[in-house]
Order: sequence, then C-alpha cells, then structure tokens
Amino acid sequence: QVQLVESGGGLVQAGGSLRLSCAASGRTLTSYATGWFRQAAGKEREFVATITGALAWQVSTTYLADSVKGRFTISRDNAKNAVYLHMNSLKPEDTANYYCATGGPRPTSPRSAEAYDYWGQGTQVTVSS
Repeated sequence: QVQLVESGGGLVQAGGSLRLSCAASGRTLTSYATGWFRQAAGKEREFVATITGALAWQVSTTYLADSVKGRFTISRDNAKNAVYLHMNSLKPEDTANYYCATGGPRPTSPRSAEAYDYWGQGTQVTVSS
C-alpha cells in the first residue's frame, strides 16, 4: 500500500516562502516520478512541478509549470524517501490545496494528473496580500 503524506502548508504573507514535504511509504520515490499539483477553490486541479525517477544510469528530470518557474523548485531526498516543493516569492494566486502524487518512473506526460496513480490528502497553502 503506497501512502503519501504532505506537510508544510500554512498561512504566509505575499513574498514569503514555504517548503512542502511529501513523505512516502510503500514505494521508493527514487525510482518513480513524484509531483505536486494544486487546486484552488472553485478551480480545476493544475500541475505545479514534478521530478522523474532515476533508474540505473538515468538522472532525474524536473518539470515546472510556467506560473512557478523562477520561484518554485522541486527536490528529492532519497535517504528520507521524500520529495519537497520549495516555494519562494509566494503570491496570493498561489493559494490552493497542494497535493503530492507519484506515478510511473518517467511518464510520457509528466504534467498530466493521469500519469499519477497515488495521491496524498493535500496540504493547504494560503498566501495573504
């Protein structure tokens, strides 16, 4: 049973920073793509960032949504079996429930939610103006 648990959300002022954590059990994240999606109230879920799995000689690839490039980064700690979303220069429009998800090693459509088969419960991020 794969379980993902997000943490690190909260209330922050515009321009501030947060680090979201996604801790996994039942799956070694090193070998699988793990990403972050978000859903704001009344809006559809959208892709934020993902890091692909690293198998054998392969290195991971990261993908970021255009709306967060230059402000957010994604990283993975293999020893802790966790993935992090580092969010800087936060804006009120970043307010959403952020979900961690994991899928195949190197999805053909890494920005698509359909590429991910396990999801966490989410963590709320609220950015005040």
